[in-house]
Amino acid sequence: MTVAGRVEGKIALVTGGAMGLGKADCERLAAEGAKVYVTDIDLAGAEAVAKAIGGVAMKHDVRSPEQWQAVADRIEADHGRLDILVNNAGNVIFESIENCSLDNFRLHMAIHVEGTFLGCQVCLPLLKKSESAAIINMASTASLMGYGTIVAYTAAKGAIRSMTKSIAMHCQDEGYKIRVNVLMPGGIETPMVRDISGRAGQQLMAIPDGILPKESLGAPKDVANAVLFLASDEARFLTGVEIPVDNGLFARPSR
Repeated sequence: MTVAGRVEGKIALVTGGAMGLGKADCERLAAEGAKVYVTDIDLAGAEAVAKAIGGVAMKHDVRSPEQWQAVADRIEADHGRLDILVNNAGNVIFESIENCSLDNFRLHMAIHVEGTFLGCQVCLPLLKKSESAAIINMASTASLMGYGTIVAYTAAKGAIRSMTKSIAMHCQDEGYKIRVNVLMPGGIETPMVRDISGRAGQQLMAIPDGILPKESLGAPKDVANAVLFLASDEARFLTGVEIPVDNGLFARPSR
C-alpha cells in the first residue's frame, strides 16, 4: 500500500497489536505514515507485526501500571511525545450472569476497563506534548445490546464507553489538544471471533470488498479504517463520540 500520509510523522501506540483488530490498526496507521509501537502480552506476535511495518514491539500486559509506565518511558525517550493511543487489548469469555465467576468478571474489568484507564492516565503527559493527539478506545456493540451470554464483556465495554466521554470532556475543558473517541465494532472476522464461533483451527473467512449484506461479518480493515480516520486531523471536530462499526446491526429493529 502506498503511503498517503494521513498520519504522516505521528507516533502511535496500539495495545493488543499482535493479532486481529490490533494488528490491522497497526498496519493501517503505518501505511499512512505513523511510527507504530506494537504492544501485546504475546511478544513474538507483536515482533512479527512490528517487523512487517517498521514499528517497535514491546511486551505489555495492560493490567500492569509498571508495564504501562515502561512503554510510555520508551516512547518518551525515543520521541518525546505521543500522538495516537489505541486502547485495543481485550478478551472475551462466554458466560451468563448465572455461571460467570467473580474471577472471570474481574479479569474482564482488569483487561478492558483498568487497561484503558491506565493507558489514558499514564500516556496523557505524552499526549499533551502533541500538537494534535487522539485517543481511540475500543468498545463493542455488545455494550448497546442485550447479549445474555457475555455478561462480563458487555459490562466492561459499557464502562469504556462512559469513561471515554469523561476523559474527552476533561481534555477539552483543560484545553488539551487531545480528542478522545470510542469505536464499537460488531462482528468482525478475527481469530477471536473465529474461535468463539466454533471454527477454531480453521482459516479465517475472506470478507469481500464492497457493500456487505446484512448480518455479514466485517473485516479487520473496516475497523482499522475507522481508527485511521479518528486518529487523523480529518476528525478534528470529533471528540466524545461513539461510533458503531457494525454494518447497521445496532440500527436494525429486533425481530
